[in-house]
Parts: sequence; C-alpha cells; structure tokens
Amino acid sequence: MKITLKDGSVKEYAHAMSIIDIAFDISEGLARAACAGEIDGKVEDLRTIVDKDCELNILTLRDEKGLAAYRHTTSHVMAEAVKRLYPQAKLAIGPSIDTGFYYDFEIDSFSREDLDKIEAEMKKIIKEGKELERFTLPRAEAIKFMEEKGEPYKVELIQDLPEDAEISFYSQGEFTDLCAGPHLMSTKNIKAFKLISSSGAYWRGSEKNKMLTRVYGTAFGKKEELEEYLEYLENVKKRDHNKLGREMELFTTVDVIGQGLPLLMPKGAKMIQTMQRWIEDLEENEWGYVRTKTPLMAKSDLYKISGHWDHYKEGMFVMGDEETDKEVFALRPMTCPFQYYVYKASQKSYRDLPIRYGETSTLFRNEESGEMHGLTRVRQFTISEGHLIVRPDQMVEEFKGCLALAKYCLDTLGVSEDVTYRLSKWDPNNKEKYVGSAEVWEETQQNIRDVLNELGIPFYEGEGEAAFYGPKVDIQAKNVYGKEDTMITIQWDAVLAEQFDMYYVDQNGDKVRPYIIHRTSMGCYERTLAWLIEKYEGMFPTWLCPEQVRVLPISEKYQDYAESVRKELAKNGILTTMDNRSEKIGYKIREARLNRIPYMLVVGQKEEEEGLVSVRSRFEGDEGQKQLKDFIAEISEEIRTKAIRKINVQEEK
Repeated sequence: MKITLKDGSVKEYAHAMSIIDIAFDISEGLARAACAGEIDGKVEDLRTIVDKDCELNILTLRDEKGLAAYRHTTSHVMAEAVKRLYPQAKLAIGPSIDTGFYYDFEIDSFSREDLDKIEAEMKKIIKEGKELERFTLPRAEAIKFMEEKGEPYKVELIQDLPEDAEISFYSQGEFTDLCAGPHLMSTKNIKAFKLISSSGAYWRGSEKNKMLTRVYGTAFGKKEELEEYLEYLENVKKRDHNKLGREMELFTTVDVIGQGLPLLMPKGAKMIQTMQRWIEDLEENEWGYVRTKTPLMAKSDLYKISGHWDHYKEGMFVMGDEETDKEVFALRPMTCPFQYYVYKASQKSYRDLPIRYGETSTLFRNEESGEMHGLTRVRQFTISEGHLIVRPDQMVEEFKGCLALAKYCLDTLGVSEDVTYRLSKWDPNNKEKYVGSAEVWEETQQNIRDVLNELGIPFYEGEGEAAFYGPKVDIQAKNVYGKEDTMITIQWDAVLAEQFDMYYVDQNGDKVRPYIIHRTSMGCYERTLAWLIEKYEGMFPTWLCPEQVRVLPISEKYQDYAESVRKELAKNGILTTMDNRSEKIGYKIREARLNRIPYMLVVGQKEEEEGLVSVRSRFEGDEGQKQLKDFIAEISEEIRTKAIRKINVQEEK
C-alpha cells in the first residue's frame, strides 16, 4: 500500500500497519511526539490499522487536532483521579474543548482544595505511566458492562446508539471509560496541566435534567506554555465584565430579585441612556425609521398567530392557565407581532412602502438558570428592535441597508473588527421546528447568501441556528473567555405576513403580501455594555463614559473656582464631577485614573487667576494648561464625533 505523507512524499508498505508503527518508521522523534493520526482528513487513534492507500498526517501538539487528543487523554486521567478519591462519583462526559477539557460528574461541588487534591492524584497516575488500550463491545454487552460499573450516564449514552453499533472503550490500568477516542498511547506523555475551576452543568444541557458538577482544566506540552496560559487567564478575569462591571458600579445583582435580572446602577444606566438616545436619533433622523411603543405583554392569542406559542412557549413567562383562566397572558419575548398590528391599523398602498418601524423594546425570556451570566445572558433585556415592511422588489436593498446600519453602529463603537458574520439556516432534518415550506426556506437562504457575497462580507453558515420563521444574518462576537454570543441579528421573513393577514394594495389595486425584515441596529443594550466593558477594560471612549471629566481643586481655597468650572462644563452637556475632599492632589489624580476617568482638570491659583485648567488625560497624561473655553470646545467635538482616542498605555501603567 502507498501512504502519502503531509509533505507529499510517499511511503510503501507490503502489509497493514498501525499509525504509530508508521510514525516510528518515519522517525522515532515523530513517533514520540505523535498524539493522533489523520487518514484522508479523518482524525484517527494512533492504534488504528492502515491497510490501504491513503493520505496520512501524523498529528502532534503543534496541530490543533493533536492537542485535542492530548487534552482528551488528560480529561480521562482527571476522571480516574476523581473515581479514586470519590468512588461514589458517577461519570458523565469529558471532552476536549478549545481551551482545554472538562468532565462532568454526579457528585457534590468541588472546592479549590478538592481540585488541588485531584491534581495531586492525577500526577500520581501520570507518573505510573499506564498504557491506554482500546477495545470494543457489542451494544448489549456495552450496556451490561457499564451497568455493572454503576455508571447510569454512560448506559444512557450507549442506549442512544444504534443496536448494531460497536461501542469503543479505553482503559488505563483499572480505570475504563466509554469513549470514541482518539487518545495518547500512555498517560506518561502528559507533561503540564492545571484544573481551572468547578461549576454546575445540567446533564445534556437541559434544566429538566440533573445538575452535575463540571470540572474545567487545561493541558499543554510544556510547563512554560501552561504558565503563559494561566497568566493570560488571570488577565482575562480582570477584564470579565461580570467582575469589572461590578467593581466600576455599573450594575449589580441581588438574590431576592432573581437570576438574570441585573440592576443597572447610575453609571451603567447613564451609559445605556447614552447609547439608546444615540440609536433612536440615528434611526429616526438618518435612516428613515418611525418609532412605536407597544405593550410588554399580550394574550396567548397573539402568540398563537405568530407561532411563538407552539414553537417558543417554554422560553416565555406565562401568566395564567388555559384550562382554568378566561384569558392567559405572557410577557413578550419579541416585538414583531405588536408592530404588525400598528401596520394593520390602516390600509397601505405600494407607495407607502417601505415602512421602517423602530422601538426600544424591553423583552423577557425564560432562560435556563444555568445559562445566566452577568449582562450577557439575562431574563429581561432591552434591544434596538425594528421591523421593516417592504415590497418584494425592495427586499434586497433594504436588507443591505440593515447590514450597513449595523456596520455603522459597530464602527462607531469601535468593535467592527471583533465580529464574524453567520448565515443562520434552518435544519431540514427537523422541519417540525419551523414554519413555511422547504422551497421558501431554501430561496430565502440563497437570497441572504447572494447579498453577503455581493457586499464582500465574509461569513460562515450555521445549520439549525435560524428562528422558526426565517433565516438570518447573526453578527457574532466572543467574550473574554472565548464564548460566542449573537450581538446583532438581521432576519429575512417571507412567512409571517401571511399568518397575520398583512397586505398592501399594488398599482393594479390587488392585495399583495409584503416581506418583513426583523433586525436590530446595535442589538441588546445590556449585552453590548458587557461587550464594551471587556473590549475597553472599562476605559470607554469619552462619549460613552458616565463620568467624562473630574475637576480637582488643589486645596479648599479653590473650590469655588472648581465649582464654576464644573458648572460651565455641565452647561455644555459634559458629564462632570468635582472631588472636593481634603486630600493631596496626587492622591486625587491617582484615584481618578483608577476610576478610568478620561479627563482630570486640576485647578489652583494660576488657573483661577487666568481662567485656565490644567488638563490630565488617560490618553496623553499631562496635556498642560488650556483656556477653559478651548478645553470645552475640544472635548465637545470629541463627544459629538464619538471619536475613539488612542490610549497612551505607558501612561496608564
């Protein structure tokens, strides 16, 4: 057989060989570094027998897939350590992930001290240097095998497989786990690892199932790489909006109020207000939107027409019982059907379209408790929602306009380079989840694909990510931990106009169904605030800051002048405070910098006598003395243009 290697060279063998034996034949060093193999593009275990012509790539820690196999083996070592220390623990799943690995157990939560004990046991297992061995069993025998071991979650996983499936296992000494692999040849090859944290996770991601304990860890080939990653994690924690936003007093949460119901504190509320006013004025004055204000709840009748009652009821907050109550209400998870009835309130002509409705919409979604996190995953939130009612011939240009508005908002916020675009499609194998015919879905998806290609926007496609009534463009961003969230959505809807009996009268006097675009211009205000906290590490562009200037009198003698400076700034719409405490000026400056204030104005005798202010900024440090009117003109222009000044990092340090 002929084996074509990654570099294009060809090795010939007279008989079948395992991947690891081929690696040894190529180079002993390569074999020692090997983690897995890739045969014709498919990742395989090193024990896999090659018996025909193929392309073979030996994967090492330098390869993403090789590193995944290395980390997967580390997760098995962790599982063995847990079973040694806590025999009552039940095993669930333990995959590798982008940042390392995790394993879920049915057991009480682990403390940091517990994780340290598990780490110590893992080191013993690695030192023992056990070989990993793979074997398979028929499905029935595999079920019995795991039942005898008292592992109900493994039994459930096997029962979900076809009856004729051969089930694979890996053993390392006395420990055996259900697993498809691939894995390293021996535990001794694991060089550097760390258990990061422990948290709760529902079995199979559903809150209807039991809450398990998930342990996250990571592993690298070298100690230096691990230390570098752990240092990176410490920096990430400092930027986590859930930590930093609370420290900056932007928001808080209270147990008696409930999960996913954050309280925006004055500074956070001011930032949301600033963004909201900007978006509302932008949409109305420059993009042709008209504003609506609709109820926060409606009868179940409305959601039955839209299809949300059948497709989304579990995600809604419902008030009442259909069997016992005359009327059942639900808090709205979206605004679209409300705005449709604004449209339907009067007859529309083809000349009236497009109509662009915008609303600052407070929505409610019954998210699973395990999904709650800071401001990114909440149960009540506010979005820059809009619905465009358009003629079919206007659909493409209006869809482009929605993309352009979203891009403008991202550019203004300084985050356009941090996003990816996803064409979110339906899942044709799960048609019961959606409304509309297959033909309509395929046509609308192709229309979006054509628009993105025409505009030169790079995108990827996500099957099963569409809403139940139409495909969409989701603009995605990652938080500091690498988790991806949808920031902005633009959706093509060719279905709901029919369900709501919406029409316009065309030039021939005939009734015609319009198309609808569901979109956000900036998305969810709470999630965007979280994004900006992490993006700027709390050092927001001046126009977004809840405190833009702090006036610092050198001593009590200059407080009157400092107050006059503050009032003049406030009169010009600049968010200003004054620090009139009896503290040294150096202390006041340091505290203002720690509070991430863009500008500090120091005032003393000379400033008072000559109408000056001594300007310090987080951008350039000491900017010298300026006439107050000149400073006001400069900062007003910075705020008006929403400029993003480059921060002098050295000064900040």
